[in-house]
Amino acid sequence: MIKHIVFFGLAENAEGKSKAENAKIIKSELENLINFIPEIKKIEVGINDPNAPKTNYDIALYSEFDSLETLDIYQEHPEHKRVAAYIGKVKTTRAAVDYNV
Repeated sequence: MIKHIVFFGLAENAEGKSKAENAKIIKSELENLINFIPEIKKIEVGINDPNAPKTNYDIALYSEFDSLETLDIYQEHPEHKRVAAYIGKVKTTRAAVDYNV
């Protein structure tokens, strides 16, 4: 099993929305991908608590896949690409780890 973990830092304002608004949109859109991409075994998105350190990332994505091949299918899926395009417009930083368990 592959665990795919991604962290995003978001701009204070982007696409006419605040960081908090964009975080909610991204959370909803990413979690909804499970309805379109059967290769996703599990997906969870967390928004950094407002009282947590400001140096934290703004969003954490945790997802599980059977293999790197099914992770690739997810990443190439048109619905994922649509969501990723929006994230690309509002993010300032990104970090990711894919590991096998």
